[in-house]
Amino acid sequence: MQSLMTYELFIGLRYTRAKKRGAGRNRFISFISLISMLGIALGVAALIVVLSVMNGFQKELRTRILGVASHIQVSGPNDELVNWAGTMQAVAQHPKVLAAAPYIEEQSMLSFDQQVRGVIVRGVLPEAEEKVADFAQHMKAGQLSALRDGEFGIVLGRDLAHALQVAMGDKVTLIAAQGLVTPAAVLPRLKQFRVVGIFEVGMFEYDSGLALINLHDAQKLYRMEDRVSGVRLKLADLFEAPRVARELLRFLDDDAYVTDWTRAHANFFRAVAIEKNMMFLILMLIVAVAAFNIVSTLVMAVTDKQADIAILRTLGASPGSIMVIFIVQGIVIGLAGMLLGVAGGIGLALNVDVVVPALEHLLGIQFLAKDVYYITELPSDLHWSDVSVIATVSSVLTLLATLYPSWRASRINPAEALRYE
Repeated sequence: MQSLMTYELFIGLRYTRAKKRGAGRNRFISFISLISMLGIALGVAALIVVLSVMNGFQKELRTRILGVASHIQVSGPNDELVNWAGTMQAVAQHPKVLAAAPYIEEQSMLSFDQQVRGVIVRGVLPEAEEKVADFAQHMKAGQLSALRDGEFGIVLGRDLAHALQVAMGDKVTLIAAQGLVTPAAVLPRLKQFRVVGIFEVGMFEYDSGLALINLHDAQKLYRMEDRVSGVRLKLADLFEAPRVARELLRFLDDDAYVTDWTRAHANFFRAVAIEKNMMFLILMLIVAVAAFNIVSTLVMAVTDKQADIAILRTLGASPGSIMVIFIVQGIVIGLAGMLLGVAGGIGLALNVDVVVPALEHLLGIQFLAKDVYYITELPSDLHWSDVSVIATVSSVLTLLATLYPSWRASRINPAEALRYE
C-alpha cells in the first residue's frame, strides 16, 4: 500500500509539470494550472488583507469610542445616584475594575453670538475622569484639569467649537433643559461658561455633540445637590465587560442599573461584524472561482492522458488509484496557490502602513482624505484565526474541485482509450 501511494503521488506530481520534450498541448495544460494557482493565491491574499484592514478599522473605532465612553456604567433610578461614593467603594471590590469616576449627563443647549447647538453636557471630576477615559491624549487645546470647581470652565469637541465659532477663552451660554418655575412663567436657566479646552477623538458623535464641565458646577446648574447620574468604570479587559457587569450586581443595591459598552453600542458593532462577514463571503467567491478553475485544468489533463490511464489500468491500477493520481495533481495546484497567497497576504497585511503611503505617493492621490474621513490611515490588525479559516476553506474548495474530474478519469474504459492509439 505504501509503494502504491508513493507511485500515485509520483505520477500526480509529474502531471503538474510539462514534459521537457512534450507537446504544446501538455505545456498549455501546465500554463492553465499556473493560472489557476495564481488565481487562488490572489484570492487568498486579497481575503487576508481585506479582513485585516476591517479588523483594524473595528479596533480603531472601538478604541476611539471607548476612549470617551466607559466600559461599564452604574446608574440609579431616573438617572440619579444618591450614594455614589458608596457605589464606587463597592465596585472597587471587583478585581477586574481598574478605576471608577462619577458623572452627570444632561441634554442642554450652547449659544455663542448667533450660533446655537444642542449638546450632551457631562459633568466630571477631571482627576477621576482621566483614569476611565482618554481625553488627555485627545486634547487639541487646553487641559482637562482646567475644569476647576466654581470657575465654570467648559471643554468642547472640535466640531462643536467650530460650529459655534468659538476659540479658547470665549464665553458660551449654557441653557439647561430644566427651567425655573415662577408665578409668571417657566424661565430657562442660563449660565456662562468659559472655553478652557478643545478635544478631538475622531468620532463625529462626540466631537460635535459633547461638552465637559466640572462635576460640582453641573450639580449646581442642574440642582442635583450631592447626587450624580452614575459612575463610569474602566476594566482590565474590555471584552469581559458583560460578565463583569453581571457580577457587579452582587456588590450593588437593588435599585442600581448596570450597563456595559456592548449594549450601549450594540447596533454599531453588530453592523461592523455583519459587514465583515459579508466581505468574507464575497471575497471567498473569488477563491471559489479560482479553485474551480482546477476543474477545467484536470478535465483537459484527463483528456490528454487517456492513453496513460488506459496503460495504467491494464498494468493493474485500480479506478481508485487513478482517481487519487488526479486528486493529487489538483491538490498540489491548490495548496501551492494557497501557500503563496497566505505568504503574500500576511506580508501585505503586516506592511499596509508602508505600502499604502507608497501607492498614494506614486499615484498622487489620497485614499482616505482628511476632509472626508476621520481615520486617514488604513489600519491593519492581522488575526491568525482568520488566516487559519481562509487557508482551511481554500483547501476544502480545492479538494472539492478535484473530485469530479478525478472520478471521470477513474471511469475511462482502457479498451476504448487505446482503440485509436
